[in-house]
Amino acid sequence: MSNNRDQFRPENHPHDHFLLTTVVGSYKKPKWLDRARELLEDEEASFDEEDWAEATDDAARLITEEHERSGLDAVVDGEMRRNEMVEYFAHLIEGYEFNGRVKVWGHNYFDKPSVVEEVEYDQEWLVDEFEFTDSVSSRPVKVPITGPYTLANWSFNEVYDDDEQLAYDLADLVNEEIERLVDAGAKYIQIDEPALATTPDDHAIVGACLDRIVDEIPDDVRVGLHVCYGDYSRIYPEMLDYPVDEYDLELCNGNYEQLDVFVEDEFTKDLALGVVDAHVAEVEPVEEIKENILKGFEVVPPERLTVSPDCGLKLLPREVAYGKMENMVQAAREVEAELDAGEIDVGLAAPTSD
Repeated sequence: MSNNRDQFRPENHPHDHFLLTTVVGSYKKPKWLDRARELLEDEEASFDEEDWAEATDDAARLITEEHERSGLDAVVDGEMRRNEMVEYFAHLIEGYEFNGRVKVWGHNYFDKPSVVEEVEYDQEWLVDEFEFTDSVSSRPVKVPITGPYTLANWSFNEVYDDDEQLAYDLADLVNEEIERLVDAGAKYIQIDEPALATTPDDHAIVGACLDRIVDEIPDDVRVGLHVCYGDYSRIYPEMLDYPVDEYDLELCNGNYEQLDVFVEDEFTKDLALGVVDAHVAEVEPVEEIKENILKGFEVVPPERLTVSPDCGLKLLPREVAYGKMENMVQAAREVEAELDAGEIDVGLAAPTSD
């Protein structure tokens, strides 16, 4: 069970109880940043890498400040420097190459990378991003990293005998990157493994990858695992054996119909519960979010509950994304006050409206 959570509690926190508030990671980019990328990719435009670096710094500063203004306890820069969760990292890893876009669903295309040589660590992935965000923020910074299983599963594998071996090699690279992030001062790491939800029979492979990822990572570094959508009953309770402090799960979008999955067997880790829906372009009222937070107490007590959106907010209009964060933080602070006042009876489980 985690004991590294209190380091994210603000010094002037107004309540005895503390529900850590944060976001999953990605956030809507300012329109001008999308235009800047178009200029960077336009060979006829006089817009170079130096201009792009200035634009991404400006965007990262803007979104980090937006996260702070909403009141989040742990912030992210909204992944302003990243174009896509697999493609971005594949460009940084030796052994990948790109051969054109593939259609993934509807009219959406993905520049799916190919592994054409054994993967190697070639350059730092996120240290500059973390150091910049940390320098412009007064709050702790969380660093999301796409996990090795997803990096392997969502790529063409032209070299390894199977995706399992590729995932293990990628896990060693993720471990090296986290070691560098820790040396730079990072205390909160989130591994994103959405592919796990689509291939739950491989949960043991993800566990073996995580063993490699956390090797020699200090205990005071909080490591979370984000898994969105899918049938959680196919990986629970086995996933509790993973060497992480916190599970960040998408349950709001399914109206918490899968909550019972996590009640049948004791949830022995911390829970980061999605309490606002990342797929609905409306801001949930504070009272509704408070009821969602109470559902988390059916699984873990308050001292082990993190409050978060279901998933990244990058597909929502910025004003909607900001409204969700602001209401989410207000709801968490009101629930803390009611816990302090003894108005909420938490005993695994807390009473709910139904």
